[in-house]
Amino acid sequence: MKIIKADKIWVDGAFRDGYAVVIQGDTITWVGPAAERPREQGGTAPGSGPVEDWGRVALVPGTVNAHNHSFQSLLRGIADDEPFFSWRDQALYRFAPRLGPEGVYAGALLAFGEMLGYGVTTVNDFFYVHDGGNDNAEAVIRAARDVGIRLVLTRTMYDWSGAPASFVETVEQASRRCRDLIDKYRSDPWVRVYPAPHSPHAASPEMIRAGWRLAEETDTYFHMHVAEGRYEVEQIKQRYGLSPMAWLESLGVLGPRLVVVHGVWLDDEDIGRMGAAGAALVYNPASNMFLGDGITRLPEMLQAGLRVALGTDGGCSNNRTSIFDEMRTCSLLQKVARLDGAAMTAETVFHLGTAGGGEVLGLPVGRIAPGYRADLVALDLADISLYPHHNLLKNIVYSMSPTAIRRVMVGGRLVWADGELLTFPLARIRRLVEQVTARWREAVV
Repeated sequence: MKIIKADKIWVDGAFRDGYAVVIQGDTITWVGPAAERPREQGGTAPGSGPVEDWGRVALVPGTVNAHNHSFQSLLRGIADDEPFFSWRDQALYRFAPRLGPEGVYAGALLAFGEMLGYGVTTVNDFFYVHDGGNDNAEAVIRAARDVGIRLVLTRTMYDWSGAPASFVETVEQASRRCRDLIDKYRSDPWVRVYPAPHSPHAASPEMIRAGWRLAEETDTYFHMHVAEGRYEVEQIKQRYGLSPMAWLESLGVLGPRLVVVHGVWLDDEDIGRMGAAGAALVYNPASNMFLGDGITRLPEMLQAGLRVALGTDGGCSNNRTSIFDEMRTCSLLQKVARLDGAAMTAETVFHLGTAGGGEVLGLPVGRIAPGYRADLVALDLADISLYPHHNLLKNIVYSMSPTAIRRVMVGGRLVWADGELLTFPLARIRRLVEQVTARWREAVV
């Protein structure tokens, strides 16, 4: 059992002074005033057991990165400032097929290690560089274990012949390989695997239906890029005479299992269909800005009752991996899109980046409450970026620097402290990344 005390702890939508958190294994079992902590698990009498006093910090839930492509962190800087299709062809399609398990592993270490330093404790990696099997996906899982981050692997199903051969599988191959991973990690407390047909342009209707059947048979969620760019909406309209959500509904894949990634170009009817079906959204504001995709209509989606989480997307279409950064970007982008400074509050985006992520991914994370995983971030109240303390949550969203992140705990295990990754040497990650990318130098130049 661990008992952690801090000056301030975020509980039930407010900072509480002098509270403590009791952790048993990887789970929070009690939260309340430190003087009233239970003597032992299940007890009610005040006790005097050992306490870890983390001092003058604010304890907040670990953030949830609900959409990422970890290998893409290796591609940062290669095709920045280019339109979407130039970025895709010059960076993604050009270099991803060269990775192999070692490159995939190095990219995942880079992405996940950096995320932990930014306070991300759970990540969903939307992974599609398969090379004809699951070895690359296993390399992502190994990297997550090695650095100590909680992982959802959305194993992509991709059969568009215009993509690199390393991405492409038949419907039967994708279904079988994805099922194998789901079954293998079904009881793993640190890893979940969900099916994820890539997108309407990269997965055939047969592949999309197969992914949905697999999600139903294995009782998982189903992730898919939808309406990221305007071109995709136009393609669906031309081919099928339907809007994106009407088309997915015609395929039988619109329901509570559906997690739409991006959803930039959805109209009122599409949003209404999603809300009525109980579907969810992962919003990636910085990536949508980086690639010039557009602005997702987030207030309308929240009004329609959608569950919403935040994601960074891949490292070469954003270049940062911080959900605290996405909170700020999300709020500011929605404000300017509507010329309304009240369009999206700090409280709302903080929820989307923490508890909202847990709700969309179906995990007990994102809250400091009994029954939730002990994923915690300690913020230094003395950090200059959090001054003055008029409203601490507003400062966390709008002004906080990463220097304020003092400690990060995942599942009761301390993984980051005072600028150092405790689970895997940062120097070794740098060396592995240099080894993988060194052979690209001439091609990049």
